[in-house]
Order: sequence, then structure tokens, then C-alpha cells
Amino acid sequence: MAKYAAAVDQGTTSSRFMIFDHSGKVVTFDQKEHTQIYPKPGWVEHDPMEIWGAVQSVIAGALAKGAIDPQDLSAVGVTNQRETTVVWNKKTGKPVYNAIVWQDTRTDQICNDLAKDGGQDRFRAKVGLPLATYFSGPKIKWILDKVNGARAAADAGDLAFGNIDTWVIWNLTGGVNGGAHVTDVSNASRTMLMNLQTLDWDPDMLKVMGIPRSMLPAIRPSSEKYGNATGSLAGIPVAGDLGDQQAALFGQTCFSPGEAKNTYGTGCFMLLNTGTKIVPSQSGLLTTLGYKIGNQPAVYCLEGSIAITGALVQWLRDNLRMFDFSKHVEDYAATVEDSGGIYIVPAFSGLFAPYWRSDARGAIVGLTRYINRSHIARAALEATAYQTREVLDAMNADSGVPLTALKVDGGMVYNNLLMQFQADILGVPVIRPTVAETTSLGAAYAAGLAVGFWESVEGLRANWGKDREWDPKMDAMKRDALYKGWKKAVTRTFDWVE
Repeated sequence: MAKYAAAVDQGTTSSRFMIFDHSGKVVTFDQKEHTQIYPKPGWVEHDPMEIWGAVQSVIAGALAKGAIDPQDLSAVGVTNQRETTVVWNKKTGKPVYNAIVWQDTRTDQICNDLAKDGGQDRFRAKVGLPLATYFSGPKIKWILDKVNGARAAADAGDLAFGNIDTWVIWNLTGGVNGGAHVTDVSNASRTMLMNLQTLDWDPDMLKVMGIPRSMLPAIRPSSEKYGNATGSLAGIPVAGDLGDQQAALFGQTCFSPGEAKNTYGTGCFMLLNTGTKIVPSQSGLLTTLGYKIGNQPAVYCLEGSIAITGALVQWLRDNLRMFDFSKHVEDYAATVEDSGGIYIVPAFSGLFAPYWRSDARGAIVGLTRYINRSHIARAALEATAYQTREVLDAMNADSGVPLTALKVDGGMVYNNLLMQFQADILGVPVIRPTVAETTSLGAAYAAGLAVGFWESVEGLRANWGKDREWDPKMDAMKRDALYKGWKKAVTRTFDWVE
């Protein structure tokens, strides 16, 4: 009898393998970072082979740390950094180019050219997304157009595309020896190539982007058996696949319409479950797929995507050398009462929701001689909270349902100063669950449901527990004044790139 469910969590900066028991508690895990590659300003890449090596390493590491027999695993799920794009040769298993990361802005010209006829929202009704550098479709087009021999190989049927979930599942289930070339609805909805209603690749979108259908994975439910693993997990069903933010929604058990979560990681992502209804956004949000369990109807979401939150802290650490460890940002921030009147708008790769301005670039505004390192640390944390407020306002406007509390997860939720400021600037309670790594948990849940380790989503709700809640303490006048200053600061970043 299987005792556990597991997940490969392949994120923007690291890969993890986590093993959970039936109550949703972490039994053991292993984690490994991978290289961030910046060939030019605005370009961000990863080496897919390095990522696959890291995934194999953390699987072996977690099994060894926990002294766990792989046969005690009921199933393994996969969750991933979503729009990051890999194109590889089906015969050799080798990528034709590095993975182009979701943060990368090199496709801005492709997006601008496509927007000339019909504007940025030209395809929004069909795919739920604006034309933006964020999504996979333009990245595939860039690889086919720019990488020597790629277009000919794709036309000959030799190339495969996948977001990182597809790349990991293909390798996990055998690679060149019959690996499953699949993705799920949540990841497919981030490509600009999937029709929201048919849940299939849209022929018109493929034609516009110049992408052969033969490259694309089969779109499958998020909870379903895709194949059996090889290697150190030999024979274990690979049975769950969710983009990282949808996996966090699943792990937070936001299964009812109107339930929402916010994940604080490299970027910040708020998702609101809208049920089986497609809700078009009027406020700069994305209409996306939440998940699909087996043959049940698909569940949709509204999403607010913020490009840079935790990455701003990493930038202070790595580029400016302001501290040695990311956790020290809270120590510095706590030594001052406020940010001294400065705002940091981290538009390093443009602004995502609700603006969708690829012409924006980062700025620190309001600087005086009074400002020191601690004010900058505090302003960096506050930037995350302000951006979240903008997304929440947009969500309230689109859904017509004011959110009464926010469930939070991800690495930054252990920063108590940030969580208190978040509650203050939102004016609603912020709630952290007992298992804050809900991304991995969601992927494990999806896999476990597919094989009967868990019987129903209702049963998963019983696993969710509250660890801590922050209630707003700031008065409304101060909140409004600070937020007004933020909105003013954001406008200063527009039109920077000609």
C-alpha cells in the first residue's frame, strides 16, 4: 500500500522534489538551484539540460534523505515555471537553444508587430491573454526564426516544444525512448496558442505565429496518468501536471468560485477561482485555466501576474551586494519606521498586470540625502505589497466580488514585516497556511487524486490548516496616501524604452 505522493517542483531559480504523506505534511525534500543566464539586457535563459540534471539530482536526494523506497510513492506530479519555453529535437533529446524564461523581453518586436493589426488585446477573447513578451507562443516563433536550422527541422516534424512541465515529463517518462509529450490545460493556457473554449490548440493562432502543430504536446487534464517514470522512480505513475501558480491554488484548496490565493516568489501571482465560467477581464488581468480533474469540466481563473517581487530582493543581494542572504532584507527594513518617502517600482522586464507595459523600466523615486540602505530594503518589500494591491483592486472590479481575506504562500510569506504591511495596504486579513509550499503540494494532490491516493477534492480541504493571520492595523487615510504615492511612482516608469 502506497504511503506517499510526490512532486517535482521546477521553479525559476531552483528545482525541488517534495514527498507528502496522506495528511498533506512534508515528509522530506531536496532542492537545487540552477544558473540564471543573461546574454543581453532583458534576455533571461536557462539551460534545459542543467534543469533536467537538477531534477534527477533532487529526486535521488530526497529519496536518500528520507530513506524512502520509491515503491512507497503512489504517484508523482509535476509543477513548473510556466511560460519558460524549450524547443528540442525529438530524436536526440537535445534542446536547439537555451530555454527562454518567462521574464525575457526579446520578443517585444514580435508582439509589437502582431499588435499593429488589432492592438494588444487582438487575441484576448480567444486565448484570454494580451500580446506580451511573457507568453510562450512568441518565444517559440523567435526560436524558429532566429536559430539556425530550427524552422526547417520543425517543418520536417523533428522538433518538440514544451513549457518546462512538458520537458520534465517527457524526460521523466523515457525521453527519446517513448517519453510522453504532454502538457495540461493550465500550462497550455499560457502559450497564447490554446483556445479557452475548445481547450485545444487554435489553428488560427498557430498560423499567426507560424508554429507547426507537430511540435506541440497533447493537451491533457491536470490530474490524469500520463505514463510511468523511468530512472530512480521507475514504474511510478506520472499523473499530475499544473503550472506553478495553478498548483498553488490547488494546494491552497481554493476549489470554490470566489476563493483566491497569492503566491510570493520570484514574481507574485494572484489567482481567483471563477468556476466553470470564462470571465473576460476589463481590468488588465488574464483569463486562464485553473485546472481540470480527469473528465470533469475545466475550472477557470482570473490571474494577476506581477513580474518582479522576490527577484527585487535577489537583485539587492546579488547586483548591489546590500546583504549576503535574502532573509536579511527584513532585518534592515525593520530598523526604520517607513521607507522615508521613497518607492521602488521594479519594472525590470516591463510591467505585467494590470498595466502590460513592456516599455516600462525600473525606478527608485523620491530619493533624498536622508535615505539609507534600510529605507531601500523596506521600499523593496513594500513594492511587493503595493503591486499586490493593484491586482486585488482589478480582481474586485472584474469579479464584482470583494475579497474578504487573502490566502498567501511562497517563500516571502515568512517575512512578517511584509505580511503585516500587506494586510495594512489591502485592508483585509492575510492568512498563511501550515504548509506554505503549496505549489509542490498542489502537484502532489493532482497526481494522488488521479490514482486514488486521495479520493476527492473535498477530502483535501480537511488537510488545509491556518498557521498565522495578519489583520490590518493602518488607518484608512494613511493607507490611501501611501497608495496614491505608489500610483504616481508607477507612472514615472512608462515610455522608458523607445
